[in-house]
Amino acid sequence: MTKMKIKNITTLADTKYLKLYNAEYTNKNGEIRNWSIASRKDVITFKNKVFNGEEDTIDAVVIIATHIEENKLVIIKQFRVPLNDYVYELPAGLIDSGEDFKSTVSRELREETGLHLIDIDYDKTKTKTYISTGMTDESVALVYCRCLGEVSKDYLEPDEDIEVMLLSKEEARELIQSDEKIDIKALMAIQKFIG
Repeated sequence: MTKMKIKNITTLADTKYLKLYNAEYTNKNGEIRNWSIASRKDVITFKNKVFNGEEDTIDAVVIIATHIEENKLVIIKQFRVPLNDYVYELPAGLIDSGEDFKSTVSRELREETGLHLIDIDYDKTKTKTYISTGMTDESVALVYCRCLGEVSKDYLEPDEDIEVMLLSKEEARELIQSDEKIDIKALMAIQKFIG
């Protein structure tokens, strides 16, 4: 048996926010196989990570925010094109060039909810986790934080259709017991929130 390893990368699609690569790899029996990989990284960065072991930066942040005054969890309901429907999620967003994850958390929380970042709980925050490793190499910082302010839609981008909710523990229980579509990260955050 041989160690599994990617041998070649070719680009299948290259758009502004997402790339699709074909990875030709050798399986443990020495057979050549192909795997499609969605990535946020350009082909040079992706190949340097795969073939040269270069450390890559995180692509995005996922925000688990508690509103200080309300003692409620911040959840959003957002239209997602792949589902052609709305889904309950956590606020999140891509890291812009030159930004660190804390700046992105502050910006995305404000843009998607109108709320202001107060502080980050670094003991709970994990600065690099992976979303769906069978499909993508996308990595995110999973950030626990506290926020203040009033919910607002004033900062949404044209392609964002978001409803913001501040959920009490009882409302959170009702949501996860419903038949509503819920992102797995949001589900796990809600389960932790309600204990």
